[in-house]
Amino acid sequence: MTTLNRRIRDYLEEKILSGAWPPGYRIPFEHELMARFDCSRMTVNKAIAALVEAGLVVRRRRGGSFVAEPRVHAPVLAVPDIRAEVEARGRRYGLKLLARQRRAADPRSEGEAQLARGGDLIAIDCLHLADDRPFALEERLIGLVAVPDAADADFAKVPPGTWLLDAVAWTEAEHRIAAVNADSRQAALLDVPLHTACLSIERRTWRGEMDVTHVRQIYPGSDYDLVARFTPKS
Repeated sequence: MTTLNRRIRDYLEEKILSGAWPPGYRIPFEHELMARFDCSRMTVNKAIAALVEAGLVVRRRRGGSFVAEPRVHAPVLAVPDIRAEVEARGRRYGLKLLARQRRAADPRSEGEAQLARGGDLIAIDCLHLADDRPFALEERLIGLVAVPDAADADFAKVPPGTWLLDAVAWTEAEHRIAAVNADSRQAALLDVPLHTACLSIERRTWRGEMDVTHVRQIYPGSDYDLVARFTPKS
């Protein structure tokens, strides 16, 4: 015989998984579910807690319970296109260009000097959005010796990563993945509390022996994880 808290859980789960309640939708308050199922608060709380543990629901203090945003899975060994990732999950992609500057390499940075190869760099800061919510913060450098067309690219309309994947054939990439706590600027841009756990992905991309781009992307840790499938020989 199905228990009452299981019936409540099944009802909520069906609404979420069917798409009737999309990510961010506030599920009924506990007192509303108590009235609907004629049960105690403890029974309702137990059903919601099971959905929280399953990652389908998030609770916000004084705000209620909401359908969780879907977690994003990206292959560790690939160079991702963030716009394509967002759109593949049925969400509306948006881009906010925060800063763009053409400048020389910082003489104190060996990495920037290698990327510039005696020329200038394009420095880009941008915020990727999913359904008008912050999804990832990106800080990117592009070497104009390797990619001269980047000087005229409109990165307010086309994400720099998407543009580079279409415009430049790369031969090698290196990822550096770390857990970081959001500083005040990152927290404000990503709309998360200060010191929130985030995932930092730093990537260098080459074409032959020439550096093409260096990028750092910051994702809120609750919304993003990394998955790789490989064989012993990969």
